Amino acid sequence: MSNSSSITELLLLEFADMRELQLLTFWLFLGIYLAALLTNGLVITVIACDHHLHTPMYFFLLNLSLLDLGSISTILPKAMSSSLWDTRDISYTGCAAQVFLFLFLLTADYSLLTIMAYDRYIAICKPLHYGTLLGSRACVHMAAAAWGTGFIYAMLHTANTFSVPLCHGNTVDQFFCELPQLLKLSCPDTYLREAGLLVVSACLAFTCFVFIVVSYVQIFRAVLRIPSEQGRHKAFSTCLSHLAVVSLLISTSIFVYLKPPSNSSPLLDLVITILYSLVPPTLNPLIYSMRNKELKDALRKVMAGCVSAARDC
Repeated sequence: MSNSSSITELLLLEFADMRELQLLTFWLFLGIYLAALLTNGLVITVIACDHHLHTPMYFFLLNLSLLDLGSISTILPKAMSSSLWDTRDISYTGCAAQVFLFLFLLTADYSLLTIMAYDRYIAICKPLHYGTLLGSRACVHMAAAAWGTGFIYAMLHTANTFSVPLCHGNTVDQFFCELPQLLKLSCPDTYLREAGLLVVSACLAFTCFVFIVVSYVQIFRAVLRIPSEQGRHKAFSTCLSHLAVVSLLISTSIFVYLKPPSNSSPLLDLVITILYSLVPPTLNPLIYSMRNKELKDALRKVMAGCVSAARDC
């Protein structure tokens, strides 16, 4: 039995005992991190620089890239340093900060994806009201609501998790301070309190999911009535990109956060955690840009401008 008040550091998951495999893990994480920085950075730069992309859809996409950059930067630098320097420890305060930031950014990400479904619904089903319902002020308010929801949710979970004693040691079976793994270390009586908060969170997440599904049912019904095949293809292109991102994030997150802690395989937990924490921030910009002609054209213009400026220098 150990009390959290006497714990000053926690031990994270060690990927391998062999030094060569630890270095391989470092290079793998570094590649993923650089890819996420490059792709999200390009999306942010292109949207900010091209005034043709200053529309609600791209404003929300810019916020999504900012959230993705923040979430992957919360966990990967520490995981890389652990692999490179062969260390497992993280301070108790650092673990709390990591939990807060990751939950904050992940929840805001999910909230923003819900708002983006509403944006697509208005654009396709009520195009004449698009400028009225999604003006610049409304977009800023909705984005602020997404960030604010993430902050409140993360604050409640972090305060609740780190205010209870830990009765099962200080070893976290994950490569970052993940909430379900921390709950395994909590005392049995306090786990029920946190589980109750997770159930409430699941209900809210399910409400958002139902909203997204209903929005897309209406969207697909409207798209199928478009007489032009080119118009249907363009509408489906933007919608399917969004659905792919939402499906990956929701399915993996639900598995991790609602799975009974006793029925878990460490390898499966690791794979699913990588899928929801590392894959979406890295692939989101690619998923959106590959299916978006306007974004690809704007990217070419920015790249051409950079090459021209480099030649002038």
